Amino acid sequence: MSYNVFIDGEAGTTGLKVESRLALHPHVQILHLDATVRKDMSARLDMIAKADVAILCLPDAAAIEVATAANAMDICLIDASTAHRTDPEWAYGFAEMDAAHRRLWASSKRISNPGCYPTGAIALLRPLIKSGIIPADADITVPAVSGYSGGGNAMIALHDAGDLAPHLAYATDLKHKHVPEMQLYSGLDKAPLFMPSVGNFYAGMLVHVPLHARQLAKPISASAIYDLLRDWYADSALVAMGVAGANDLAGQTTMAVDALAGRNDMELFVFANKDESQFWLTARLDNLGKGASGAAVQNMNIALGIAEDTALV
Repeated sequence: MSYNVFIDGEAGTTGLKVESRLALHPHVQILHLDATVRKDMSARLDMIAKADVAILCLPDAAAIEVATAANAMDICLIDASTAHRTDPEWAYGFAEMDAAHRRLWASSKRISNPGCYPTGAIALLRPLIKSGIIPADADITVPAVSGYSGGGNAMIALHDAGDLAPHLAYATDLKHKHVPEMQLYSGLDKAPLFMPSVGNFYAGMLVHVPLHARQLAKPISASAIYDLLRDWYADSALVAMGVAGANDLAGQTTMAVDALAGRNDMELFVFANKDESQFWLTARLDNLGKGASGAAVQNMNIALGIAEDTALV
């Protein structure tokens, strides 16, 4: 069976990556809008009406405008912007969070794609909070680094012009737009201290959660944390433990940020010091893959009843 898919904003970084994945999809026909009318709302709504799924790869304000205009249409909208991620009328499209969450939104017509940084943070935090290992009122810090493609065409242009610093921290006002979803879907009572940065590489992402044993609700070993995460994602096609066990990097003590660049999966790691008084949890993913375009295609597959990793392996 073939489905029609329209990408509104296909010329942007996320839209282009969605399009490249769908070009390999055996069940999808991409609907293209002529560039001369790509900002014409009437033309866009006509194209949405012809589609089985429309993927909005737009800035927040534009995504809200399109979603509002298409509100009465019985079509699946997948919004890759931040606009609807904490809106209770929209399903949060991180299917692996837990089985109950997947059941709630599998048939939804309005799906909000998760942010790249929250995908990693939630994947690490939610299982531990829901299992009573991390208290919901814990003070959590989330340092992270992404490839510069996460900043979209504007940051890519800065890099190509030689005007992007080799490494930069940002959102030092502690108002990053990913924090609300990170808090809500992790199950935290208060906002985590989020410390994002950008490196001089195109794609890839490391999201860290450092923990002291005294922050935890009960004593636990690194191996037990590893096993909990492994079991939580045992049925996932696209989330897995990155190595054979806790503290295991095949004899190395370094981790490449871009190891999953161009891929659609996510790896989770657990490290600890010798007396297990400190833990270092990490999620590794491609900010444009599982962190954006790959997630959008995965959500589209689930909404259409197709194997969720179709065109993503």
